[in-house]
Amino acid sequence: MQYEFLKHFPKRMKNVGLYALLIQNSAQKTTWKQFGFLTLGEQLNLIFAVMLYIMEQSLKEERCTMDDVGAYIDTVNTGHFRKSMSYDECRQLGDFVVNIVLSNEGRAMYFEGFDFEENKYQNLHISYVANRIIYIDQEFKRTSYYLTDDGYNLLLATLEIENNMKLTIHEMIFQMHLEKQSYDKAVDEIKNVFNLLRIQLQKIQEAMGKIRRNALNYSVKDYEEILLGNLDTISDTKEKFQNYREMVKSRAQALEEENINVKRLSEKDEERLSHLRVIETYLNRTIDEHQKILNSHFDLKALYTKELETLTQMSLIRRFPLRSELYDKVLENPKALENLDYFLRPLFNQEPDKVYNLNKAFQLQRPVRRRMEEDIAEELDFDEEAWMREQERLRKEKLKRYETSLCRLLGYAVKTGEVSLREISVAVREQEEEREQLIPNVEIFKEVMVELIKNQEIDITVLLRERSEYIQDVPGEFQLNEMLLHLVEEYPEFRDIRRVGTYRIEDGGTVTFEGILNEDKVRKTIRCSNVLIRVEKE
Repeated sequence: MQYEFLKHFPKRMKNVGLYALLIQNSAQKTTWKQFGFLTLGEQLNLIFAVMLYIMEQSLKEERCTMDDVGAYIDTVNTGHFRKSMSYDECRQLGDFVVNIVLSNEGRAMYFEGFDFEENKYQNLHISYVANRIIYIDQEFKRTSYYLTDDGYNLLLATLEIENNMKLTIHEMIFQMHLEKQSYDKAVDEIKNVFNLLRIQLQKIQEAMGKIRRNALNYSVKDYEEILLGNLDTISDTKEKFQNYREMVKSRAQALEEENINVKRLSEKDEERLSHLRVIETYLNRTIDEHQKILNSHFDLKALYTKELETLTQMSLIRRFPLRSELYDKVLENPKALENLDYFLRPLFNQEPDKVYNLNKAFQLQRPVRRRMEEDIAEELDFDEEAWMREQERLRKEKLKRYETSLCRLLGYAVKTGEVSLREISVAVREQEEEREQLIPNVEIFKEVMVELIKNQEIDITVLLRERSEYIQDVPGEFQLNEMLLHLVEEYPEFRDIRRVGTYRIEDGGTVTFEGILNEDKVRKTIRCSNVLIRVEKE
């Protein structure tokens, strides 16, 4: 070839095609106007925001259904894009982005890249997202989406790093941020490293799938490329990341010991400690991913060898056309049925029988001791219906304690419109019975407060509308939204509540409840941040 720089031109055009087809699929659709996204820039920003959400869910190994995508778009739109869309319209927009723009309505997408070595165009297959069937609560069948190899490459290509250098460069940047104690930036880099390892593992799994389907369609060049990629990945990564993990553990432990008292823990130190814990989590997952790649590397080699050997054995099998070699011969000479076993023998091929190895017979045999486990049969008089009734009674009692605790919290807030947790602690300090209703045990009170703080603002009108539009099963466990609707409908003093808000009070103080029983009947002391519970009425 005259120009060496054109040698890998189709690979470059594959990267170009990732953007070209995405823009083509988006620009030609008029559906965007229904949702208020008029310019190409607005459309591409939303598309990449959705792809990043799918990638984040894949990294966390969590489901990513169309309901999740719709809820994500609704949240992002409310806080940032500010388009006049309802939740249903956000879900429709998510379905349009995933199934129409990214998946091309289920049709395969190809981009033409010219191969200067072969002097012809190649059809380069491009796929951004794929899906799999999952079951929610082992009952409801849903479709969960995840990014393909092309989808990951599209998002990571903005880093402008060569594929064979991405892992090394991200590792070096991660180490540099650790040394400078820039833990917020180190979190992003360790996520990128984990992402690259996940992509490599996905490549191995896809290669094994192609080999199982037909080993002849998987070229030796592709096999060599993925093997070399595996060797580069697993060469010395595990030992390095184990050292990083020990370093992060020691720094986190030192920070915790230095700031053992919660009141002395500054906001900056809290943030640093939080980042260190996230880094440690991703380092553990990175080491696990490295081990999976190592195991899959040897599985890939064994599978490819076995499939090629099987194909080689198939070439030695003699094949007969049944009509000309069997039916016609039998019709001409019925006595040929005596030789019918020639046709039937290949159907009953079996592995060769094991033979007795005389060399083993004359070797020194070591005694093998096995522990024999005795089977003990025990008859149990078990009444399943009585057990189920008892479990149902215990469940209802636990839900009643949740209801009583939440009812007490709302009762204090309804009196004045808003109340702080410190004010509540002062009010129940001398009233033992009321305190037990407010805090039945440590676990129940903690879960109620965590759910309130996590939801922050709850609109009762929206919850009522959603319940009227969707059919839902009765929850068997505590759910904050369902419990709030129950209190509003059943308790007269709460019927005019329309919004409940819970906000942290950043005053640096903590609220203490002493002598609270936990589920093991051990008395504990609860220390938590001060929060403000606000109730808005009609």
